[in-house]
Amino acid sequence: MNVLNQFIQHVIANSLFKKTDKLLIAVSGGVDSIVLCDLCFHAGFNFEIAHCNFQLRGEDSEADEKFVIELANKYNVKHQVVKFDTEKYAAEHKQNIQLAARNLRYEWFNDIISNDSSITNILTAHHADDNLETILMNFFKGTGINGLKGIQSNHAGIGGKIVRPLLFANKSELIEYAQLNKCQWREDVSNESDKYTRNFFRNQIIPLIENVIPEAKANVQNNIKRFNEIAVIYDAAILNIKSKLLERKGNEIHIPVLKLLKIDAFETILFEIIKSYNFTSLQLKDAVHLLYADSGKYVMSGTHRILKNRNWLIISPNETQDESFFIIESDTKIVHFGSNKLSIENISSTQFSNDSSIALLDLKNVQFPLMLRKWKQGDYFYPLGMLKKKKLSRFFIDIKLSLLEKENTWVIESNKKIIWVVGKRIDNRFKITDSTESVLKLNLISSK
Repeated sequence: MNVLNQFIQHVIANSLFKKTDKLLIAVSGGVDSIVLCDLCFHAGFNFEIAHCNFQLRGEDSEADEKFVIELANKYNVKHQVVKFDTEKYAAEHKQNIQLAARNLRYEWFNDIISNDSSITNILTAHHADDNLETILMNFFKGTGINGLKGIQSNHAGIGGKIVRPLLFANKSELIEYAQLNKCQWREDVSNESDKYTRNFFRNQIIPLIENVIPEAKANVQNNIKRFNEIAVIYDAAILNIKSKLLERKGNEIHIPVLKLLKIDAFETILFEIIKSYNFTSLQLKDAVHLLYADSGKYVMSGTHRILKNRNWLIISPNETQDESFFIIESDTKIVHFGSNKLSIENISSTQFSNDSSIALLDLKNVQFPLMLRKWKQGDYFYPLGMLKKKKLSRFFIDIKLSLLEKENTWVIESNKKIIWVVGKRIDNRFKITDSTESVLKLNLISSK
């Protein structure tokens, strides 16, 4: 069966798109995207062309752009071209050139879709060899079963409108098609450079494997469907285990250590939990060590932390609050801090309250401005009902606070004296009495 017939049958069998759809083909000028255009043209699909000029190869980049415009004229279809200062973008965002180019490309695609709702799909020319390279790179970098699924025909990005209809064909088949149908294309010399990981696998690793196992490409291609089906079963099992194991408390995930250790393949389960919070496979070993570590030990990703607290692992977001303190003036009414807010008002009533979220203080003893801040080592106060001072670290032990609760404890101080351990206890020196005339009411309101 020739490539054109295979292409049509692949599109139909996988319901990738229809003759009535409006397609936008991402065209670099290389043989893969040129063949994709030619196949869509001869199959009778309605398409336009989009080209990114990343301005990375000087005159060659300009020649690629001119070539793609001429290609659009050849097929008598509309085209869109954009120029990017990729090196500047990469430097500003601290990304390598490949990642910067990819991000710029998909950001542009997203803009196109947002501005033209008639476009049903964006087509890219990823093929079977790209799939093999992706699977091998994922495997050696470290991945779960989902990393072995390879490139998907339908991509979740940009509203699920990205489609890769050439995954059935390998590179040599596309080149053969281009030669037989006298398609012209542009060669990107950067594809020969092994400084890029994908090129290294393409030019060095895979040929070495084929020297030993000539059918390696075909074997992996045949296994891709099996990997995808295994992943469906695997994901369902993981979801079931997570639903029974994890406890969500606000923006924290709590994992019972003893319960986790009783599960077969608990390390795999742990990895599937933590990878959603930007922990890598290389950090799995450290996360496993936490299961047996003392309280207070932790592992961090760029966005989250896993903390060992007694018989629990607690996953929580890294602290992102830029301000370490807030100033409260006498006329301040509301302060937002962390995931909470604090209301401040003066009242005349001297009624008492047992609500720990409310502090009633004798206003005559309070000196503004007040400071709201996180507690720190060395802090002390005189807990309500006591005439002797107590360090907060000792107070937390007495009331059995967890490590996370300690870290998230704030205090309010007046003239360098702590008047309230927020949500816990007021200072005895500022309590209201029968002689109190005016009361400062502080009310902690949680947004969780």
